[in-house]
Amino acid sequence: MITLRKSDDRGFADHGWLKSFHSFSFADYHDPRHMGFGNLRVINEDRIAPGTGFGAHGHRDMEIVSYVLDGALAHKDSMGNGTTIRPGDVQRMSAGRGVMHSESNHAPDQTTHFLQIWILPDAQGITPGYEQKHFDADSKRGTLRLVASPDGRDGSVTLHADAAMYAGLLDGSESAEIKLDPSRKAYVHVVRGSVNANGKPLAAGDAALLSEESVLRLDQGRDAEVIAFDLAA
Repeated sequence: MITLRKSDDRGFADHGWLKSFHSFSFADYHDPRHMGFGNLRVINEDRIAPGTGFGAHGHRDMEIVSYVLDGALAHKDSMGNGTTIRPGDVQRMSAGRGVMHSESNHAPDQTTHFLQIWILPDAQGITPGYEQKHFDADSKRGTLRLVASPDGRDGSVTLHADAAMYAGLLDGSESAEIKLDPSRKAYVHVVRGSVNANGKPLAAGDAALLSEESVLRLDQGRDAEVIAFDLAA
């Protein structure tokens, strides 16, 4: 079964310095029909204005993944990490028993465009952790490149959650396919461009929610960038 969620159906918040689309209920946006999917809890598409950002704030018991599309995101946290996340980078912060962090756009004239993704962890109260890796465009071209997984296989970032995250770039005749366990769930989010997911056309910001499916196939991409998740039910 495949259910589509169109870009225009997402929640939206405009805070001036921050414009954010919410795929699932978040902050002041609440829709009981969209509280998450499997153990995927949040996908926020955020745009941070130049010279602004999220001040220090706390999280706990969540796997938080940042995926930058344009610009740069400066990160600082109470674990002592201070890094910059750029396009191609995948950052994972395990909030565990509690962590403080800030995220900023220091550029004077460029908006930072990124996805903030939350996945429910397997266990609560773990020691907070941090990891960041870069995946270049060639590694994602015409395929779904594993970028996060529970065991860190194939050079992916390690998640403390029963979930795998893939990223792909598809155009023209390129196609990509991954096998699915029908007892699990899968989720596809189109970052930009357009693509077909199991024959269903998706445009930028659209998503496909898959249940009881044995395969995910992406094709007919037009300058498409896609992330996909294999999720615990």
